[in-house]
Amino acid sequence: MGKLAALTLLGACLALIGERLLNFRERVSTTREIKSTEPQNCHLIEGLENGSEDIDILPSGLAFISTGLKYPGMPAFAPDKAGRIFLMDLNEQNPKAQALEISGGLDQESLNPHGISTFIDKDNTAYLYVVNHPNMDSTVEIFKFEEQQRSLIHLKTLKHELLKSVNDIVVLGPEQFYATRDHYFTNYFLVLLEMILDPHWTSVVFYSPKEVKVVAQGFSSANGITVSLDQKFVYVADVTAKNIHIMKKHDNWDLTPVKVIQLGTLVDNLTVDPATGDILAGCHPNPMKLLFYNPEDPPGSEVLRIQDSLSDKPRVSTLYANNGSVLQGSTVASVYHKRMLIGTIFHKALYCDL
Repeated sequence: MGKLAALTLLGACLALIGERLLNFRERVSTTREIKSTEPQNCHLIEGLENGSEDIDILPSGLAFISTGLKYPGMPAFAPDKAGRIFLMDLNEQNPKAQALEISGGLDQESLNPHGISTFIDKDNTAYLYVVNHPNMDSTVEIFKFEEQQRSLIHLKTLKHELLKSVNDIVVLGPEQFYATRDHYFTNYFLVLLEMILDPHWTSVVFYSPKEVKVVAQGFSSANGITVSLDQKFVYVADVTAKNIHIMKKHDNWDLTPVKVIQLGTLVDNLTVDPATGDILAGCHPNPMKLLFYNPEDPPGSEVLRIQDSLSDKPRVSTLYANNGSVLQGSTVASVYHKRMLIGTIFHKALYCDL
């Protein structure tokens, strides 16, 4: 009986793993062809050659761009080169990207920037918060932006036991932010197992100097995060579930679910159009090409606009789509006065006039 029970248990486990493998393949596979949608006035941004994973634009039109991300399982064109933060002034007629000098105590050789978010204090001082992965760990680095010198001063490194496998961040006050955890585990083997079994253990964490807590959970892989213009709602991308969760923000910083918008494509970073409040989503239309990178058949790029997100019938339209011939592995799109920047995990970045 003992052997029979063991064989029965083994068979059940193998059946579960087989079912989960098929489910994983379905989640990350897509056979749809990308219909090209490209504004006429677009060009690659000179100097951004090793990714541009996240982009955040100040109300003044100054755009911060994180570059050089090394992420497990993803290609990296310059694996031995430290990450950088670039700046573009979108008020200029022909804006150029410039790398920002960093001063302070940060070990710049270990800079591996992921999601970023800006915050403007009451005295109009701008701060940049950067999700960093030094030695594949997770920290949040706080910088003060010196606009005249076009430089960053490193102020502080934040670490916490709940800030593990951090992907993105949205800052709403001094050292007050929401952060997404895209995996529950940090061990590479366990992360692979988590991706296959899909236990929906990833979460959104609220951080402040007084309190750190999980405020939303049950995501397949929580990824990009941003906030509505009125700061009443938080938008969370669940990348492998191919959807966006709209959450209501409460005075105690807790989040409660409002609705889920299914998009049928892997959703990475989210931004909000400051002129309309529409959600912009950087997406991966053919993710298997990311996992098994072939420069002769590269992953494509896709940017979606979601209008009327709180209505019964949100409107989804395509702002940009390319099969990888121009831009590979898009992660984010951010707009300012009809100018759009599109970033990628490991490839280049695109500038478009809309």
